[in-house]
Amino acid sequence: MFTFLEKAVVGMALLRLLSGGIEVFAAFLMIRFNAVEKAIMINSSLALIGPLILILTTSIGIYSIADRISFGKFIWIFMGVGCILYGVKGN
Repeated sequence: MFTFLEKAVVGMALLRLLSGGIEVFAAFLMIRFNAVEKAIMINSSLALIGPLILILTTSIGIYSIADRISFGKFIWIFMGVGCILYGVKGN
């Protein structure tokens, strides 16, 4: 039986798979280099990728439902994403 998958869901899932693959690759690099300083550098680089993936996946999802939600809900969504990004940003 053929199952129809929405393009937005596939795009969001692929971005998350890419993100997960980058995380696993970073873990292997940490083990390969076996140095705390390099592991911290690798981990810091991941701090840039996570929010970018969050913004991209959220944007894809919002774009796909844009015709079904009100402008007020858009504001709430962007405020929520903004709060998440503010909460995880480094000092």
